[in-house]
Amino acid sequence: MNYDAVVIGAGAIACSIAYELASRKLKVCRVGRLNRANIASMAAGAMHGCFGEVTQGLISTPYGRLKLEMDYRAKQLWPQWAERLSQTSNHHAPLSTAKGTHVILNTAGKADVDSANYQAIERMLNQYGAPYSPTEPEDIAWLKPDDQVRPLRALYIADEHALNPAILLEKLDEALLALGGEIRDINASRVLSEGDSATGVELVSGEKLMANHVVAAAGIHSLDLLKQQAGIVKKIPPLFSGYGVSILVRLPDNMTAPESVIRTPNRAFACGLHCVPRGDNTLYLGATNILSERPKTQALVSDVQFLLDCATEQLHLELNHAEILSIQVGNRPIPADGFPLLGGCGLSGLWLATGTYRDGLHQSPLIAQHLADLITRQTTDSLDLSAFEPLRAPLGGQPRQSIVQETVRQMFATGYEYRWDIKPYWHPLLDKGLTENYQQLIDALHPTFTPPPELVAFSYLYPSMRNRLQEYYREWT
Repeated sequence: MNYDAVVIGAGAIACSIAYELASRKLKVCRVGRLNRANIASMAAGAMHGCFGEVTQGLISTPYGRLKLEMDYRAKQLWPQWAERLSQTSNHHAPLSTAKGTHVILNTAGKADVDSANYQAIERMLNQYGAPYSPTEPEDIAWLKPDDQVRPLRALYIADEHALNPAILLEKLDEALLALGGEIRDINASRVLSEGDSATGVELVSGEKLMANHVVAAAGIHSLDLLKQQAGIVKKIPPLFSGYGVSILVRLPDNMTAPESVIRTPNRAFACGLHCVPRGDNTLYLGATNILSERPKTQALVSDVQFLLDCATEQLHLELNHAEILSIQVGNRPIPADGFPLLGGCGLSGLWLATGTYRDGLHQSPLIAQHLADLITRQTTDSLDLSAFEPLRAPLGGQPRQSIVQETVRQMFATGYEYRWDIKPYWHPLLDKGLTENYQQLIDALHPTFTPPPELVAFSYLYPSMRNRLQEYYREWT
């Protein structure tokens, strides 16, 4: 089979790229299992979290600010994108499941993490001139937290909603088929190449699909597809799995769901705690984020227990009486420097679209437009994303000492969210010990290249993660 483009992946980014390319009259085939097990998109809360996702670390570097600009541009694209999908697919079920977002600052975390990130959200809302309104926590009628973790401040972002990812993916598939595209319900095993060009894809069945362009957009598994291109892969930031758990619950009959998203600022290497209404008195609770040596397919009891405890204590005490409908597991793709991998991959016709961490679903219309522009050599948006091309040395983040300090702060914040009871005289001892350990780890990795805080914390636990970082750093030394 010969195509103009084969897109590998079954999540929001792959499906969006395939749809956008087909919209531009290319002959397109998307390859990936339709059951979509353990992909990040299906486990996501699917919030349009442009400003709700802001952290002080994000806006402290030029590359982080570029990511925020991507979020902002994607936010502007969504209304037209959703309408296009409905018209093309003839699938008119509403995507939206929530009306606006409440961000609450409560006492479950740490001031120099949670309060700082809350202030960063407000600062960027003001800088962009985005509409929002400060709100008294008591005026958020649905909230009923434990008094020990009551919210201190809150704000409402009226135009940051949430959507149902299952319906989004259905519409994307149906829209692609309506445009004459094809979908193969099977995974790819590798990208094929000859000389300095990508030539197609081999499926796990052994069948080969030939194409002028191949887009690897398979999330955490994207680099695994480039087995024949080892010389290229070693110069691309390696991907690590951000394993996450979310839970769907049915509320008791005497309890209605909130109309809005309710969330805390991002904390402790992860998404903030959040709940998202999904209709029929169903509520999405999310989400954890733990870096692991390899993608996970099943949730750990400890993570389910932690998420349920946080949701019950910080959001609504009567969630204890809700029924668990399902537990989702997703694997977020986190690059070694924390920034997306978008663009050409050193071979003619080979493209990569992954490494978006928590932003992939929200950014999917923008990323689809960007990749389609590169492939068709058109220009529909002026945003320069060349900094995120995959073949690159590690992008600089915060200064090394700041990363050490931030890692320690985040580890302390994790402890506070677990409600630890540490006596004051232990704080300086723990601070000193963690600082020395993380400083030694970073110095041993490389004299100048420094991973983001979450990779520092978890590579301390997993030698295999340290080894992968060192191998990548050596290529650019």
